[in-house]
Amino acid sequence: MSSLTAPKTPVAPLTAAQRSPGYWQSVGTRLLADKVAMGAGFVVLLLLGLALFGPWLAPADPYQSSMLSRLKPIGTVGYPLGTDELGRDMLSRLIVGARLSLFMGLTPVLLAFIIGSAIGILAGYAGGWVNTAIMRTIDVFYAFPSVLLAIALSGALGAGIFNSLLSLTIVFVPQIARVAEAVTAQAKGRDYVEAARASGANAFTIVRVHVLGNVLGPIFVYATSLIAVSLILASGLSFLGLGVKPPEPEWGLMLNTLRTAIYVQPWVAALPGLMIFITSIAFNLLSDGLRSAMDNKG
Repeated sequence: MSSLTAPKTPVAPLTAAQRSPGYWQSVGTRLLADKVAMGAGFVVLLLLGLALFGPWLAPADPYQSSMLSRLKPIGTVGYPLGTDELGRDMLSRLIVGARLSLFMGLTPVLLAFIIGSAIGILAGYAGGWVNTAIMRTIDVFYAFPSVLLAIALSGALGAGIFNSLLSLTIVFVPQIARVAEAVTAQAKGRDYVEAARASGANAFTIVRVHVLGNVLGPIFVYATSLIAVSLILASGLSFLGLGVKPPEPEWGLMLNTLRTAIYVQPWVAALPGLMIFITSIAFNLLSDGLRSAMDNKG
């Protein structure tokens, strides 16, 4: 299996009744009634707030080191969450690190959503030899496990933020393209598409008016489930020295630099991992809630 976790079944393309405002209102109502999803959404909003306003919320300079204050325990006066191996304030680095960590997790999925959707919709609607050529090429990348493919691409391209983003985007494009192709092939057989084709509408108009609005929702829901995977993979690349470079505060890189302190201050060393865990769980629960709200037939 190519993904870090088992792929989830995408939401089916919308019917004519589901395209009505009433359907989306009912989706919103069911989502708001899902306390788990709303709790996860609150956590996600909190993390996005840290990413946006982190530099102003941080109580200290996340880059300021002090060898006299290195590896202070949690609860130390002036250092609520202790200090790292260079004496830098952990609370400040975790807050500021949310920006780069979320950027590395969200950007590849967003780019893959755009590219993969375009490729999958083209393959799904065109069919025939176009579909075969595109999807067999996609299968070449999809055959590799996500972790190994990300490491191989990052190792070949070299360390750095841009190369990590490019590697992760390439990893997720095949996964989203496969989903996009599947839901587009289903939508192409709907009655309203057949009616538009019979009326003489060209392929571009049919895709723009009748297909896009019905398949982008399911593709987007699937893409949201990849955010947690992207965050973990990006952190893993930084941990291996293939992603973000020091001294930037990024949770995966912080885990790498603190690994030697695991026997001295294990709780301090575990804090970046805890942030990665909380963030990935929050995005997963929110994605599951959105999928359940859209799949509800009642």
